[in-house]
Amino acid sequence: MDLAYIPSPSTGVIHLGPIPLRGYAFCIIIGVFVAVWLGNKRWIARGGTAGTVADIAVWAVPFGLVGGRLYHVITDYQLYFSEGENWVDAFKIWEGGLGIWGAIALGAVGAWIGCRRRGISLPVYADAIAPGIAFAQAIGRWGNWFNQELYGKPTDVPWALKITEGPNREAGLYHPTFLYESLWNVAVGFLVIWADRRFKLGHGRAFALYVAAYCSGRVWTEALRVDEAHHILGLRLNVWTAIVVGLLAVVYMIVSARLRPGREEIVEPRAAEKLAAEKAEKAEKTDAVEGAEAAEVTDAVEDKTDGPGDEDRETDGDGADHGAGSAAKS
Repeated sequence: MDLAYIPSPSTGVIHLGPIPLRGYAFCIIIGVFVAVWLGNKRWIARGGTAGTVADIAVWAVPFGLVGGRLYHVITDYQLYFSEGENWVDAFKIWEGGLGIWGAIALGAVGAWIGCRRRGISLPVYADAIAPGIAFAQAIGRWGNWFNQELYGKPTDVPWALKITEGPNREAGLYHPTFLYESLWNVAVGFLVIWADRRFKLGHGRAFALYVAAYCSGRVWTEALRVDEAHHILGLRLNVWTAIVVGLLAVVYMIVSARLRPGREEIVEPRAAEKLAAEKAEKAEKTDAVEGAEAAEVTDAVEDKTDGPGDEDRETDGDGADHGAGSAAKS
C-alpha cells in the first residue's frame, strides 16, 4: 500500500458552460504575467520607464509560443505525422507541448523587434527579464501536472507522482520531474537575482547565467523522463541540447566579461533623455526662483539704504537753505 504520493488531477480542463478552462493554459498565462511584472520592476530599478517591458513582451510572447510549439512538433514529429496520427493535433497547443529551446530562440527574435522599435539594446532587456523567465518556467511546469505528462521513471519515494491510466500512459507511481524542474527553476531565478546584485551583471550576462544554470538542471531532469524521445549516442536529444546551449552560455559570460566589463549605465536612451530634460527644466525653474528672490532681497536692501540717506540729504538741504536765509537777513 502506498502511504504517500502526489495525486494527479482527474482532469486538466474545467468547463464553464461551453467555455473550457484548461490548467495548462492558465499556468502559461500566469507565468507570463509574473515574468512581465518582475521584469518591469527590475527595468525601472535599472533606470528604465514603466511599461517598456510589457510593450516589448507584446512581441516576445507570441513569437515565443510559436517557437516553442515549432520546436516540439519538429522534434516529436512522429506524434503528429506518423501513420494513424492526425496532423491537425500539431496545432492543439492547449494539449501540451512547448519546447523551451524554441520558445527562447524565437522569443528572442520577437524581443529584438520590440527593442529595436524603442531603441533599446536586447542584452540589457534580456538581463532584466532573466529571473522572471525562470519563475515563469517554474509555474508553467505545473501545466504538465494538469496534463499528466513528462513524468519520470517508476519510483516508490514518498513524493512519487501518481499517474492514472490514459492515452499513451500506464497507471503507476513515477518521479515528478515537473516538480523537480519547477523547484530548480525557482532556485535559478533567485540565483540570477543574487548574482546580479552581487556582481552587477551587464551586457547579457545575467541572462546567460540563467541559461547556463537552467541547462545544468535540465540535463538531470531530462535523464529521468520516460516519454518517447529521439536519442543521439545514447542520450536524449534535449540532453544534448542542454549541454551545448549551457556551454555556449558559459563561454559567452567569460568572453563578455573580458570584452565589456561592468554594466550599462543607460538602459533606455529615451528615458535618460527625458530625465535629463526634466532635470534641466527643474534647474531652470530653480535658478529663476533663486534669481527672483535674490532680486527682491537686493531691492529691499537698497530701499533700506537709500531711504534714510535721502531724508538726511533733504534735511541737510533744508538746513543749508535756512542758514543761508538767516545770513542774508543778518
